[in-house]
Amino acid sequence: MYLNKEVKQEIFKKYGKSEKNTGSAEGQIALFSHRIDHLSKHLKTNKKDFNTERSLVKLVGKRRHLLDYLKSKDIERYRSIVKELGLRK
Repeated sequence: MYLNKEVKQEIFKKYGKSEKNTGSAEGQIALFSHRIDHLSKHLKTNKKDFNTERSLVKLVGKRRHLLDYLKSKDIERYRSIVKELGLRK
């Protein structure tokens, strides 16, 4: 499986201040971004997988909602996570 316990801990350690802090907005955004990248690669080879496409759209919406929340609460944290993940060009 592409997303096992070790990968999640690594993501939360890098972006969420600690591997136990799984509820931070930055950690959740990073996890969603990792999953979005994986699903995008899957859809490039399986163009007619509409269930995965729907899941991808839902994940993008969840990430967008968390980014909007972070932007309204703390603009500096928003800017740092966007820069670290390379979400904006």
